[in-house]
Amino acid sequence: MYKTGRRIKDHEDLTTVVESLRALGSKIVLTQGSYDLVHIGHARYLETAKKHGDVLIVGIDNDEKIRSRKGPDRPVVPEDERLEMVLHLRPVDFVFLKKVDDPKWHLIKTVRPDILIAVEDTYTPEEIKELETLCGSVVVLERQATTSTSAKIRLMQLKTAKKLEETLTPRLLKVIQETLGSQEE
Repeated sequence: MYKTGRRIKDHEDLTTVVESLRALGSKIVLTQGSYDLVHIGHARYLETAKKHGDVLIVGIDNDEKIRSRKGPDRPVVPEDERLEMVLHLRPVDFVFLKKVDDPKWHLIKTVRPDILIAVEDTYTPEEIKELETLCGSVVVLERQATTSTSAKIRLMQLKTAKKLEETLTPRLLKVIQETLGSQEE
């Protein structure tokens, strides 16, 4: 099991941690996402994010939040495992679970990071201007992998469907032919 001290469980504790870090002069970096099926792109992204400051806090969407955005079959990996997996990535200092019913930008407003890290399609230019009033600055990174988790899942589904088709179609045809042949007798 992972150290629970690095998983901040509520906004009050998060505020205390952030205030303590600021008192020590730490530059705080915040990023957020789903982190379903953690892959090399996530690791590269978090490594790059950490280079912008001293402490990296990662907001991770809870299962319900992901289902509301990506559909009933997501996430593939449950939230507790995703939190633990992200904590195993070297650049990550703290994780925080974001809930579906949290107000818009609640985590950002609580942390008020020195640097907010995002990918290019997360926020509109207008939202970035608004966010810059809550943060020191917003840094937009390119995606760090050629395929996303969603694309990887679709590829796995297509490969599975193809294998099922290749395996089951001949068997189904044989059963149909045998059934039709037995009806003729």
